[in-house]
Amino acid sequence: MADTLSPSLPLSEPRRVRVGISACLLGEEVRYNGGHKRDFLLLDALGRFVEWVPVCPEVEIGLGVPRPPIRLARIAEGDDGVRLVMPGRGEDLTDLMVSYAERRVDGLARLGLAGYVLKKDSPSCGMERVTVWPAGGAPAEEGRGLFAEVLMRQLPDLPVEEEGRLRDPMERDHFLSRIYAYDRRLRANEDRPTARQPSTP
Repeated sequence: MADTLSPSLPLSEPRRVRVGISACLLGEEVRYNGGHKRDFLLLDALGRFVEWVPVCPEVEIGLGVPRPPIRLARIAEGDDGVRLVMPGRGEDLTDLMVSYAERRVDGLARLGLAGYVLKKDSPSCGMERVTVWPAGGAPAEEGRGLFAEVLMRQLPDLPVEEEGRLRDPMERDHFLSRIYAYDRRLRANEDRPTARQPSTP
């Protein structure tokens, strides 16, 4: 992290804001092979600023640990739709994941989440350039994880990044500025008088 934070950030005893994160990045052993992807640099750099809210969509929809790998795929040649499948079992998990994600994201919004850090390349959590397997031909890095897709659609203003980009000190500072600005906006909206709760004269 840069030695000097953005002037928009608190310089001492910062208010810790809630930030969602792919659970494997915290060191939780939730990956398909029973492992994790703990990101020590990310956690050390952001830990004093945030309260992490871990999420593993694949485990939370009922897939075990370990489990057969899943991937994004087009079922038929020329198909525009991307599905989330488990080839080892011949299962299509798309509807299950989307239904879960819509409920989970709604719950995260109610927690007052101010940002989210996603695991890159994941068929559930990858933000961009996730491999999509076609019915015929070579795979292409052109997809977005299904959980990430729902998250970014339902909360379009939420600051979202992948862990790889946050290894850059300038990107981390920019992300911190964004999550604090988002948190201030959330709190301002909570304090705003409503028709049922008029302001006190």
